[in-house]
Amino acid sequence: MDDNIDELRPAFEARLAELKLEHRDLDLAIHRLAAGPLIDELALKRLKKRKLLLKDQIVMIQRQLDPDVLA
Repeated sequence: MDDNIDELRPAFEARLAELKLEHRDLDLAIHRLAAGPLIDELALKRLKKRKLLLKDQIVMIQRQLDPDVLA
């Protein structure tokens, strides 16, 4: 692994943990919103889009940390 990646590993891991937490929180919010009596479709779409963006960022960081593993 590249020396620069080794130096940045703690920062990458911390950011990865933050993104995973936000992703999980968004998943819960999406479920609550979808289960409610009145569904705000626009808000639901925005939350889902944000969740997908977070997933992309998570995968990108995981590939940086473990480049030999297919993510």
